[in-house]
Amino acid sequence: MKTYRFTLPLCPADIAQLHISDKVLLTGCLFTARDVAHKRMVDILKRGEKLPLNLAETTLFYCGPSPARPGNICGAIGPTTSSRMDIYTPLLIQNGLRVMIGKGERSIEVQKAIMDFGAIYFVMPGGISAYLSQHIVSCETFLWQELGPEAIHKLWVQDIPVYVAIK
Repeated sequence: MKTYRFTLPLCPADIAQLHISDKVLLTGCLFTARDVAHKRMVDILKRGEKLPLNLAETTLFYCGPSPARPGNICGAIGPTTSSRMDIYTPLLIQNGLRVMIGKGERSIEVQKAIMDFGAIYFVMPGGISAYLSQHIVSCETFLWQELGPEAIHKLWVQDIPVYVAIK
């Protein structure tokens, strides 16, 4: 296992050099997205409309940050079970999504889409939300504020640890 450091967004050459179980420290911008946000994005694509973010340059982190305590950038932030997004993921990958972060297994359909389109799925263990919050430089609601924790948040992160699970 080798450790890499990358700045987001990842390019195809970055993804190509990684292997299953490699540790990667990511720095840059990523977007949180859970079930409801995924459904909204897929509904937009199915209507033939343009998404308000460029999937090819987007890293989706399957999580919903808890509210920040006074003086903190954000509250606890940790991965949610990725398989909950599997019904939506193949279409997002077909439309440019290349980088996903979560926890747990992915369906055969998602695994195939990841491999067919040169995408990558990173995992991180559950139970590290307090640790991860120390790596958040900024957090702001990006889309659909009315969804609360299901909204898409824009995070700037410094050296968040992930592991290559599928590529």
